[in-house]
Amino acid sequence: MKLKMYFLLIFLIVASCNKEKKVVVKKAKPNIVFIFTDDQTYSSIHALGNLEISTPTMDKMVKEGTTFTHAYNMGSWSGAVCAASRAMLNTGRFVWRANKFRQNWVKKDTITYKKSWAKLMESKGYDTYMTGKWHVDAPAYKLFQKTVHIRPGMPGDAWGYFKMLAKFDSISKIKGANSADIMPNGYNRPQNKNDTTWSPTDTSKGGFWKGGKHWSEVLKDDAITFIDEAKTKENPFFMYLAFNAPHDPRQAPQEYQDMYSLENISVPKSFLPEYPFRHDIGDGDDLRDEALAPFPRTEYAIKVHTKEYYASISHVDAQIGKIIEALKKSGKMDNTYIFYTADHGLAMGRHGLLGKQNLFDHSIRPPLVIIGPDIPKDKRSDADVYLQDIMATALDLAGVEKPEYVEFNSFLDIAKGQSEKSNYKAIYGAYLNLQRMIRKDGFKLIVYPEIEKVLLFDLKNDPEEMNDLATNAKYKDKVKKMFKDLIKLQTEMDDPINLSGIYTKL
Repeated sequence: MKLKMYFLLIFLIVASCNKEKKVVVKKAKPNIVFIFTDDQTYSSIHALGNLEISTPTMDKMVKEGTTFTHAYNMGSWSGAVCAASRAMLNTGRFVWRANKFRQNWVKKDTITYKKSWAKLMESKGYDTYMTGKWHVDAPAYKLFQKTVHIRPGMPGDAWGYFKMLAKFDSISKIKGANSADIMPNGYNRPQNKNDTTWSPTDTSKGGFWKGGKHWSEVLKDDAITFIDEAKTKENPFFMYLAFNAPHDPRQAPQEYQDMYSLENISVPKSFLPEYPFRHDIGDGDDLRDEALAPFPRTEYAIKVHTKEYYASISHVDAQIGKIIEALKKSGKMDNTYIFYTADHGLAMGRHGLLGKQNLFDHSIRPPLVIIGPDIPKDKRSDADVYLQDIMATALDLAGVEKPEYVEFNSFLDIAKGQSEKSNYKAIYGAYLNLQRMIRKDGFKLIVYPEIEKVLLFDLKNDPEEMNDLATNAKYKDKVKKMFKDLIKLQTEMDDPINLSGIYTKL
């Protein structure tokens, strides 16, 4: 009996020694880097089809990640479309509810700060960092653990523009005036080929040069400093890097200006001297963005502004390249996701417009790229997304349970190639009470309520939105169906205006 017990004991000891131990390795949370440009339209990247522009870093990002070719900004309650875009991004709420919620931040309701993107990331152990353009009602330093060089909505003397309006009543009264005398950052120009009142490399003009070093380069330096500090830490980090460029005044160093010549810059297919409905949709003479170039538009003026726009983007591109290089050197890249987008697009002469206060694709669509360890490379997705979906996607990656008040959706499954289906049946767009839009099934319906004007575009056959089909009898049913869908979306969005009266007249 003792012998049996002895052998049993030996067996148990041996079995215990040979038994595999399951070691559970907890995966480190990924780092999140959000790179945000300002006023950059979706068609301003070489790798995505614009052969006139040089964007080697952005081209590499396109090749190293997944590009969403149809990303949208939902709209704005103010002429500062960038402010509305950023409010939606940082609150997670759709446009009209974001406008209501931001009033809490205007009133300095600190309790509501905890509902921000940055604070949600911090709640899961992230070190949060922000530098660059903010333009959100809550103070950045209250939301992020570390902030440096927080910039305003735009560089330069924006008030100089409003002072000018007070003096001259409207742009129309200063068409022949010397723009340098009345607008320090180069509005209402160039008047002609001999107009040399403005130079994007003249540091005395201030703007991006204020402080002695170009703001895009300052942001790059800030980001690299933070990366150098973070590489020795175990905590995951969330970086919010918001460039002011290529927002006007579109200033960049001479080497980037020299990359482009007017002879090699084309005029947009949809170029117009003047958009016929611009006064009815809030794009009048005194709208700051539209005041940058003279009315009516000339091909020469559009080429000059485009040259400066391209140079500014190429300069930003170089700074982003150095940030990504620093990430790779830090040893953190293998567990880092990079999101790159802009707050909206920009017209730059298309449809006779310059700004973003319209609902054409050039002004509501930015580029959007995601790069990460399990994100397919060199992939394009045409699934409809909102750029503000990046917040929900970052929360998804960070393991943050999405709060009920975050209305935008994660596109991580689409980015990883696990799905091709959009989270939205249609894309909604709005600007003030003057413009409404629905984009669905390859068509776009735009409504201008003040003049009861309805436009319809076949986006597959007319991507530049030049041929209005709304009055074509063949598309009567399409117009009515899309308008009905738009009204339904308005209800879901808490839209403040009623379009049913216009609908009944169709």
